Amino acid sequence: MKKQFGTLAGLCLLFTGIGFAGPGMANAQDSKPNLTPPNVLVVQREVVKPGMAGMVHQKSESAFVQAMQKAKSPDHYFAATSMTGPSRALFFLAYDSFADWEKSNNAMMNDSSLAPDMDSAQQEDGKLLSSFSTTVFRYQPDMSVGANVDLAQMRYMEITVIHIKPGHGAEWRELSKLHNQVYGQVPNTHSAMWEEYFGDEGGVYIVTAPMKSLAEIDEHRVAAMKAWKSADSDKKKKMADLEASSFVSIHTNLYSMDPKMSYVPDRWKTASPDFWGKQ
Repeated sequence: MKKQFGTLAGLCLLFTGIGFAGPGMANAQDSKPNLTPPNVLVVQREVVKPGMAGMVHQKSESAFVQAMQKAKSPDHYFAATSMTGPSRALFFLAYDSFADWEKSNNAMMNDSSLAPDMDSAQQEDGKLLSSFSTTVFRYQPDMSVGANVDLAQMRYMEITVIHIKPGHGAEWRELSKLHNQVYGQVPNTHSAMWEEYFGDEGGVYIVTAPMKSLAEIDEHRVAAMKAWKSADSDKKKKMADLEASSFVSIHTNLYSMDPKMSYVPDRWKTASPDFWGKQ
């Protein structure tokens, strides 16, 4: 996890949350948090050198957590590490707006205790990494299904990255609408759609699907196959045509949430002390 300094006029470097509520994270003491996904989503991605993942990286990241705890920072975040694909860790923090992120950023820069602690932790953590990047996303509620979930109860997350051809945004949105018509009624479907706002590439969307257990993948796959078989043939052909005309690429990876690398609200620890309390 890296500190993010800057202004909206320059590099917009943010953190964002995946499928969790902005107010639910920021106002952690609320007994009934708002579980609506935040407007602004930023993902920090750390690619770890061979042999530096697992406990080695957890130990390094604990310095960031300790610094945030010491400063009693209101800016919580959680981490997820890859189970598939390159060895990497993702860090997420939610904001309702860019202005809220700016206020948080300024508070960190002006904290004479937190800033140097973060600098020190960042220098040590950087020795374990082969690359680092930050991407900012905006939540797309009309393209999401059952996105209001309590991440304090979740343990895993599927993240699908979709690259759309330039000029084919309308086709992609039509495809997303049809997709949700076919699969939206599948039990236990929780997916949030995010459009890249700032980052390395344009025309990128991510779909995030949090899960309590990997068994949900098996259950959802069977139910999704049934939904597809029962769908109207014309609708299925239309979806295939739209995918062929609008997609550049699509791939999905699986992540495991990591409490030892996360600085979560007290509410999360109370809701799942056996998991989020492990810091």
